[in-house]
Amino acid sequence: MTAAADTPRTSSSDLNQTRPVVGILLKVASALIFTGMLTLIKYVSERVPVGEVMFARNFVGMVPVLAMLVFRGELGTAFVTRRPFGHIGRALVGTTAMALWFSALARIPLPDATAISFSAPLMTVILAWLFLGEVVRIYRWTAVMIGLLGIVVILSPHLTGDVLSNEAAVGALFAFGAAVFMALAAIFVRKLTSSERTSTIVLWFSGTASLLSLLSLPFGWVMPGMTDFLILIAIGLLGGIGQAMLTQSYRFAEASTIAPFEYTTLLWASTFGWVFFSEIPTVEVLLGAVIVISAGIFVIYREHRLGLDRTKAQKAGSATRA
Repeated sequence: MTAAADTPRTSSSDLNQTRPVVGILLKVASALIFTGMLTLIKYVSERVPVGEVMFARNFVGMVPVLAMLVFRGELGTAFVTRRPFGHIGRALVGTTAMALWFSALARIPLPDATAISFSAPLMTVILAWLFLGEVVRIYRWTAVMIGLLGIVVILSPHLTGDVLSNEAAVGALFAFGAAVFMALAAIFVRKLTSSERTSTIVLWFSGTASLLSLLSLPFGWVMPGMTDFLILIAIGLLGGIGQAMLTQSYRFAEASTIAPFEYTTLLWASTFGWVFFSEIPTVEVLLGAVIVISAGIFVIYREHRLGLDRTKAQKAGSATRA
């Protein structure tokens, strides 16, 4: 199977592959920063509506990204696009994913939500087959099926009794729904990267998502106290810094080298969940996470062998998850 048969080619001219250790360190650091941001979201979501948190994440989060673009001399071209409706479509899907993701964090333990979110790359394989016409053969289909079995294992403790009246069950379903929309957002990003700069994709998403978040204003925004206000600012700054570090990481190494280190997020999530919320992952979560992570790593390895370039899509599409 050739790369051309699996996906459109994307440019990698902005990629420096000579310092993979730097790329890996930046990727791991961004995972740590994103997890810190998610911890703050989980903490503040008890008092602040999801839409308000989303606005802070996206609006304030543009500040570090803009600073990075100024440093790289790319600010002048970052806002220019030939596909505004593509960006708006991506923002609608991505904002839905973010709303479901943040809602899940308010209802289930941080490690559980994180483990469920790892199904997003597996769902992307399915959606790429459906919407992009990618050729997916037995190896990746098998990995996807095994990974989804892992998700069933993770979900099993939550889906008991009356699901709709079970807060944990609703949270688990929100997390899986978020993963599906994350995957759909990744499909939009893959299509946009054929003609759009990474910086343009990131900025258009943050700006459009900020505006979409404002639509929730009539539905109960609150005036946060000083502590919660500072937490909201920190959420945005951490998200923007994490995005900037993640984007930079792909300038130093290939996506296939860096992508597996996304799974360090579960380590950070388990640590933060235990320290700040007394959350301890269950056996089902750990077992399911091992299955999902193994399947995800195999998909990454297989796509690398096929020559599929996910670099631009990886570094432009992460804002949805975080």
